[in-house]
Amino acid sequence: MSQKVYNFNAGPAILPKEVLLKAQKELLDYHGIGMSVMEISHRTKEYEEINDSATALFRELMGLDDSYKLLFLGGGGSTQFAMLPMNLLPKDRTATYVETGTWAEKAIKEAKRFGTVHIAASSKDKNHSYIPKLNGSDVPADSVYLHITSNNTIFGTQWHEFPKVAVPLVCDMSSDILSRRLNFKDFSLIYGGAQKNIGPAGVTIVIIKDDLLAMCSDAIPTIFNYKTHAAENSLYNTPPVFPIYIVKLVLEWMKEKGGLAVIEEQNRAKQEVIYDTIGQNSDYYFGHAQKDSRSWMNITFRLPTAVLEEKFAKDSKAAGFIGLKGHRSVGGIRASLYNAMPLEGAEKLAEFMQKFRRTN
Repeated sequence: MSQKVYNFNAGPAILPKEVLLKAQKELLDYHGIGMSVMEISHRTKEYEEINDSATALFRELMGLDDSYKLLFLGGGGSTQFAMLPMNLLPKDRTATYVETGTWAEKAIKEAKRFGTVHIAASSKDKNHSYIPKLNGSDVPADSVYLHITSNNTIFGTQWHEFPKVAVPLVCDMSSDILSRRLNFKDFSLIYGGAQKNIGPAGVTIVIIKDDLLAMCSDAIPTIFNYKTHAAENSLYNTPPVFPIYIVKLVLEWMKEKGGLAVIEEQNRAKQEVIYDTIGQNSDYYFGHAQKDSRSWMNITFRLPTAVLEEKFAKDSKAAGFIGLKGHRSVGGIRASLYNAMPLEGAEKLAEFMQKFRRTN
């Protein structure tokens, strides 16, 4: 490379260098079969080993047993906004949602096409700068499920304490899945695109508990039914073979590093470096998210003027910090600190922030 860069893009996002190097080594000849993973049939024993290993690694890292089915699907997390209610929300029933940002709003819009949606809480009143408090009474007891979005890439907020409810808890974890230790058994269904923390764009993970799987409608198209993919071990139709292979390599990398305990420790350290820098320069850098709702994955902040923000984005790119321009909904700057971002990247960005203030 002509210059070392730090990839702070919100997604598709940074991948571990070790994973990229291994994929490069195996690209033309996977395990001596004379073909690339991108060329082999999904019906071969070589691909079945990839599929089964990735599934087993997920279970191990998340502490889940066989009562949860793990599905590898296409279409991105956005497809799940529709596929979830298509499977689980009849026209005469209600699903409850918490509105905490753009992706939650899109999920709500799709769910309304299938049944009634109850909004239990919303942070829209303050431009989604916080995670709202949720009481048990906010969730109707007859709700088919409660849907939350664990991390909000655009606004930089994250759930740090999950609601305890009597109905199935469903979570879109697209942007913080496997970034910290959680009691994943508290959730009945988890879904997320891989392209933030665990792989490239092209594959979506759905983890669903057996009792919720049994509730899926049989009146929907076969290809959209979770039961179909669970029964066929994600091999009903041709899966996104290469992205799943990369996910497997990423999960192996995570296990070799020490699992979620180590990943969480590193992610905590990275976000502290940036938030401490913002705090030490609070008259110059202004965080968008309220302190108790700050995301570890996506740190959003503003500068005193739009001109300075534009210059920060331009100068940081020239210095090798890629993808820091904030989303138009918030503006300013956004630093995404996904699992593969090394601590060095956060430290170097903090140094740049200090230098930028001194010179501007």
